[in-house]
Amino acid sequence: MSRQHATAGGGFLGYVETILDVLSAEPSRAAVTTAEGLVISAGEFRDRVHRLGGELTERGVGRGATVTLLTGNTAEALVARYAANLAGARVVCLYEGTSPPVMARVMASVDSSLLLVDGQRIDAAQELSQLPGVPPALSLGPGGFAEDVLAAAARRPARPMAAPVGPDDDWCIRHTGGTTGIPKGIRMTHGPYRRSLDHPLTGAGDPPRFLACTSLAHLAGIFADRALHQGGSVVLRHAFEPADVLAAIERERITHIWLLPPLLYQLLDHPELPRTDLSSLSRISYGGTAASPARLRRAAEVLGPVLYGLYGQSEAQMITEARPEDHEVTGPGGQLTVGRALPGVEIAVRDADGTMLPTGERGEVQVRSPYVMQGYWRQPELTAEVLRDGWVRTGDVGLLDEHGYLYIVDRIKEMIVVVGGHVYPAELEDLLLGHPAVARCAVYGSRDEESVEHVHAAVVPVDGQRPTLQEIRDFVTARKGRLCAPDALHLVPAIPLTAAGKPDKRLLRSRLSG
Repeated sequence: MSRQHATAGGGFLGYVETILDVLSAEPSRAAVTTAEGLVISAGEFRDRVHRLGGELTERGVGRGATVTLLTGNTAEALVARYAANLAGARVVCLYEGTSPPVMARVMASVDSSLLLVDGQRIDAAQELSQLPGVPPALSLGPGGFAEDVLAAAARRPARPMAAPVGPDDDWCIRHTGGTTGIPKGIRMTHGPYRRSLDHPLTGAGDPPRFLACTSLAHLAGIFADRALHQGGSVVLRHAFEPADVLAAIERERITHIWLLPPLLYQLLDHPELPRTDLSSLSRISYGGTAASPARLRRAAEVLGPVLYGLYGQSEAQMITEARPEDHEVTGPGGQLTVGRALPGVEIAVRDADGTMLPTGERGEVQVRSPYVMQGYWRQPELTAEVLRDGWVRTGDVGLLDEHGYLYIVDRIKEMIVVVGGHVYPAELEDLLLGHPAVARCAVYGSRDEESVEHVHAAVVPVDGQRPTLQEIRDFVTARKGRLCAPDALHLVPAIPLTAAGKPDKRLLRSRLSG
């Protein structure tokens, strides 16, 4: 299907249009496989986007509008995001695990004019609809909750349309998690995002076949875009469950998957792993939290040279990549590198005064690239604090070595200030995972009634083990010194995770430390 490339953005072609062009090149091939096993062809998926884009436009959605998505890992979620962007709107995703009152405040803060809900999130939408100020809702499919906008769109012709946007228009506002208050809204614009898709992921497959088993509202959605943009396909799972993921990789001949380290560890520990055919898998992208060197060495032994570590932030997109061969590169204390800067990315390590630090010295990691955020939504003071002269202040403590490898020590705000110095939770977690009785762990700081901060370790023990606080303290003291030894040990059955799949240290602190 041909169309004119002239757009209201002065000839600018956005990411949705480029993906739709790729889909049009081979309309009969499989593009999306749903969690229920329905295979949607490239041409059919493209047509669904065009129909819904036209329907939203007719209903008044256009450039500058905000459309909110309350969706799970469904084909409808991808269609809705692409269609809203094609109509000219910015998109905001409401994350699972966020309370309805916070969702309502998020929508009000971004002037959302429409809420689109798929079949996975109807219960949350019904609860949300009882709150004041929530915009009108439409259903992405039958369900009885609201008008089925896809049914209305299906009656329309699938006419190609040009997005009325330019490179400086927002394609999304990505919120930085949080379960209380209003999270920071990060403005991501069409131009940088469109350019970022032009850099294919090494080892992702030719063509890639990406398994989305973590939320499409987070990084899995970005990887889905990349797979489709590279002429590949996307296989959806509703959630991460290790046995289901292993079976899907074998059954669907998956080439690429994205996991946070705690989820990768669950795959490694699963009894079905040795019996699963993973020969199609050429890339496992991981990141988002600190990874255990011992665990990653084990993963490389079992899975082969398929591990690609990524370091990035919503404010700066992807910053570095550690390729399989880079997993032999270690820094201070045996710490793994997060890799070297991706093309077009500059990295600097600076002290609190902004002075560039020499190789090997710790300081704040700062990043400049064509892909950084436009700023925070309606927070000019915070934008000016974080984004200075094109450089994003990441809030991460790190160092660069003489070969350009970056090492992340911890978040500045997560650093625990104890009597005599600083404790970095990520470093201590790496160390604790080397203890024979520790399967998983999370380290956090907690203040006592006199505001003195103490180091707490929540530990999931290895089956049959029950380490004591003194054992853990002795282990840490012998390797890192008494300063880093935990003041409290909590044995727990599991480490709770946030909606983004990261250890929920706020919840641990409230449950375990009073």
